[in-house]
Amino acid sequence: MKTSTLKIALLQDKDRGGIEKAAAHTERLIRRAAAAGAKIICTQELFLTEYFCWKQDSDFFNLAHPVPCGITDRFRKAAKRLGVVIVAPMFEARGSEVFHNTAAIIDADGTCLGKYRKMHIPQDPGFEEKFYFAPGDLGFRSFQTKFAPIGVLVCWDQWFPEAARLTALAGAQIIFCPTAIGGIASEPASLGALQRDAWLNVQRGHAAANTCYFAAVNRVGTEHGTRFWGSSFVCDYYGNAIALAPPDKTAILYAECDFDAMEKHRQMWPFFRDRRIDAYSNLTRRFDD
Repeated sequence: MKTSTLKIALLQDKDRGGIEKAAAHTERLIRRAAAAGAKIICTQELFLTEYFCWKQDSDFFNLAHPVPCGITDRFRKAAKRLGVVIVAPMFEARGSEVFHNTAAIIDADGTCLGKYRKMHIPQDPGFEEKFYFAPGDLGFRSFQTKFAPIGVLVCWDQWFPEAARLTALAGAQIIFCPTAIGGIASEPASLGALQRDAWLNVQRGHAAANTCYFAAVNRVGTEHGTRFWGSSFVCDYYGNAIALAPPDKTAILYAECDFDAMEKHRQMWPFFRDRRIDAYSNLTRRFDD
């Protein structure tokens, strides 16, 4: 059921000290967001656990689950009961050797529409993700939910314009980006501020270049030397922030998306029409040398 306007909610939260505690707390937040009129609700990246990628430790593989699993069933029931769409990022196990950073997309009738596996995997001090996650193999997708077609990217994907472009080309009118990003606490605060600004700016550019809404949800708090900078936001098709959460507090962030206005804007600035698809073949090369 496509509507002209749609209220969405981002759950900016912190580590809750265990999977069951995090799941129960997130369910409460989802109920609050649904009661406030939100129809699509998205959690932060790896919302069930701490950000365990701060070091390489094989014991953390015990935090992974198949997707779907009992936890996704729990949120499927919540989605059906409340009549909302839920985007739930999890640590996915495929057997005993292959693991992914995955988001399950659950429709308002409780149906699991599918999943998105994080495509770009970072490797930096405090972000040892290549030890844990295989690159996604499901591509960039749009999911036709009850309320709107949406796409999902996960954290490091947000820096790559190709990811947002392909997701928008697949039909997504809102791109959700669950995230766990911040600055290393031992580094100067001024550097962290510059990095946060870059994070905001690149995603705002994705919204403007693809004439869609973009919704990024981050975690807060300091975990093992990383100070997550919150600042979850929703921006419109001009790249303007229409909702912004604080950098240091948990929050439910709400925003209204107007699809009729977005369609009119697309007719005025038809970027997809004017793409030179015959001239972009070098994008498939690592470096044009």
